[in-house]
Amino acid sequence: MKYLFIAITICIHFLSFSQEDLSLEYYLPKDVSYDPAIPTPQSVLGFIPGKWHVTHDKLVEYMKVLAKSSPRITIEDRGKTFEDRPIILLTITSEKNHQNLEQIRKQHIKLTEAGTTISDLSSMPAVVYQGFSIHGNESSGSNASLLAAYYLAASQGDNIDDMLTNTVILFDPSLNPDGLQRFSYWANTNKSKNIATDPQDREYSEAWPGGRTNHYWFDMNRDWLPVQLPESRARINTFHKWYPNILTDHHEMGSNSTFFFQPGIQSRTHPLTPKLNQKITRQIADYHAAALDKIGSLYFTEENFDDFYYGKGSTFPDINGGIGILFEQGSSRGHAQKTDNGILTFPFTIRNQFTTILSTLEAAQSMRKELLQYQQNFYANAKKETTSGTYLFGNEKDASSTYHLAEILKRHKIKFYDLQQDITHEGKTFKKGYSYAVPKSQKQSRLLKAMFERRTAFQDSLFYDISAWTFPLAFNLDYTEKTTISSLGNEVIDLIHRKPAIITKSAYGYLLEWHEYYTPAVLYKILAKGLRAKVGMKPFSLENKNYDYGTIFIPVQNQKLNTEQLHSFLKKIAFENHVDITGVSTGLTTGIDLGSSQFRTLSLPKIALFTGNGIIPYDAGEIWHLMDQRYNIPITKLTTDNLGKKDLSRYTHIILPGNNNQVFNNKNASKLKNWIRSGGTFIGYRNAASFYSSNAFMELEFIKTVHNAKDISFKQKDDFLGAQVIGGAIFEAKTDRSHPINFGYKNDKISLFRNTTLFIKPDKQSYNNPIQYTKTPLLSGYISKKNLDSLSGTVPFRHQKLGSGNAILFTDNTNFRGFWYGTNKLLMNAIFFSKEM
Repeated sequence: MKYLFIAITICIHFLSFSQEDLSLEYYLPKDVSYDPAIPTPQSVLGFIPGKWHVTHDKLVEYMKVLAKSSPRITIEDRGKTFEDRPIILLTITSEKNHQNLEQIRKQHIKLTEAGTTISDLSSMPAVVYQGFSIHGNESSGSNASLLAAYYLAASQGDNIDDMLTNTVILFDPSLNPDGLQRFSYWANTNKSKNIATDPQDREYSEAWPGGRTNHYWFDMNRDWLPVQLPESRARINTFHKWYPNILTDHHEMGSNSTFFFQPGIQSRTHPLTPKLNQKITRQIADYHAAALDKIGSLYFTEENFDDFYYGKGSTFPDINGGIGILFEQGSSRGHAQKTDNGILTFPFTIRNQFTTILSTLEAAQSMRKELLQYQQNFYANAKKETTSGTYLFGNEKDASSTYHLAEILKRHKIKFYDLQQDITHEGKTFKKGYSYAVPKSQKQSRLLKAMFERRTAFQDSLFYDISAWTFPLAFNLDYTEKTTISSLGNEVIDLIHRKPAIITKSAYGYLLEWHEYYTPAVLYKILAKGLRAKVGMKPFSLENKNYDYGTIFIPVQNQKLNTEQLHSFLKKIAFENHVDITGVSTGLTTGIDLGSSQFRTLSLPKIALFTGNGIIPYDAGEIWHLMDQRYNIPITKLTTDNLGKKDLSRYTHIILPGNNNQVFNNKNASKLKNWIRSGGTFIGYRNAASFYSSNAFMELEFIKTVHNAKDISFKQKDDFLGAQVIGGAIFEAKTDRSHPINFGYKNDKISLFRNTTLFIKPDKQSYNNPIQYTKTPLLSGYISKKNLDSLSGTVPFRHQKLGSGNAILFTDNTNFRGFWYGTNKLLMNAIFFSKEM
């Protein structure tokens, strides 16, 4: 009893100190004086950092105040988030450096240029990009940025003067403004006066979807390479403007953990990352260890995390001549929580982050010449090792998908060129105007290789993230990497969408081929306008042009718009969506005539998407983003916990994203089944397969793969089991192009992203298997041999009639991370053409 009393007394004292008696002295170095003219965080926020979670608006307000008060700081607004929050950046350095900042930047960029060698690096500052809380509910980073910005603006003495002279700091206080705002609201509104430290308290269990993600529920720390989000585009633009020597990425992890800093597990470092990169990372780690030792904080390194996927903030610099560093702080997930390491307070987590912000800058100053030399050598060596040759990519039927991959290359400063003429290579035709050539020999050769290569051999079989991301495959484009082109066309400087052909006015009808990426947006606008449209179930030829499966026919007669109005409307939406619409003068074709019953009438879909408890936010958000941002199709977000009160008859299609298998009770499952029987189309993803099977929505036969451990010790158990996971790889499937699910695809093979071990046997009727994995399906990435054997010949798509409606299943995510353009149309086909299956 005596010891319990002592423990309670210590806890009460610690909590009292961390919340009520908290002061800047808890955080800041004590051997430094501070300029009284620089406003403290509490003078603007109204509280010491750590008492409350800072909201994004208050964070921005304080940074603006500092920029006005200190000649060491400038601030810029680089754009807006989806919720119209500013994406700010502070540049922090000496006043003298600010006066010559553009000259410093240009000199720094010379380190990355071919044929430029700077022998004297003694006067060049190092460039450090410090970014915080890309996961909004890992907020100790952004809260620590308040203290770091104050310290860098207000601290005085020779040490800070030297550091600011020798360093340019690109300071990004919130990598995820929308997520930070969402989480801070949750944590602050659920805080008690007498702080509840019980991990089961509401404060530590955020409401769905939580604050980790951005507005559309994307994990933005996976978007450094795809660059699909406004926040990512702002920071990538800054990155390539400067090419920082060090980039730090401040995160949080499970509450029972301590503090992690890189390097990570060495065997899981991407082979394109130089070994010296990890050596330097380890040298920098010594500075973090010394700083954390000084304040008595526990930490670990070279465990759990890795440097393989280049789409993370801590790894992206590694393929761009810099050093990426991940920090992971055990999270209080609120204000104070009981953990295996005692009561973990929010101020304590902030202090650890702040400490490593300063240790990073100390390392950058001390290792400045080594970092600058490493960067220069990185690009010099890349040039030496570059092989000749050119990548070609394109799709003669889909200019928009080609455009969007080129857009990513442009954001990464990768040069590419138009074709002077059509090129046929390895049986693929790359058409001028629909294709681009990318020379391998260029400044960003290593990054280009990382984006375009197919890799199937690995040193390790475990991955913290995906093992493959081959971009041309993700965009379903034809591509080759073994081409030598004697002469390129012009370098593409101003990338623009292909202009659609002029639409000839017709008194009979208009045809829209289904291949282009934005055709679903056009079809939706046509149907939403109350116009009649039909889909062709077979190919045909008309007026010297061949039309493929899935061609859309818009008759002129018996429409709500007259001939002039219809032509004007179609011209407008074709231009806005970069598609060709062709006016025709007759319905007589070679093949199915335009009045044939093989043209099926289409209806306007009314789409709902399940969100809420049990649904994977990423999967739901990617679908929401696809509809809302790409296709401008309205979608209703239903929540899983009140399905019983919803009128499902309002919807023609309902989508169930990946989930935890416990989303619906028997009553709600029956409600959904009755809705399907009445004519609805239910589209499920990933482990919706289990729900379908157990509730008789669909007859499925699964292949169960048994992994028997032989000669595997207890120590090796986790690695053995981890090696059976498909963390994310790319596989080839053959397609039946006559099936509506494949309308709009010109090839009979498709590349699919897969990160599940759901192996479904094909149907006995071959026509029910319109997408089926090939015998040797692996294109890029890691999969164990046993799983690969199980996957061979299985099907990733199933459809089954249920009463008057349809149940549709995809075993994997066709909208992965917003950059898997190549399979987005599978979902749209399931929506628009479900009645024709």
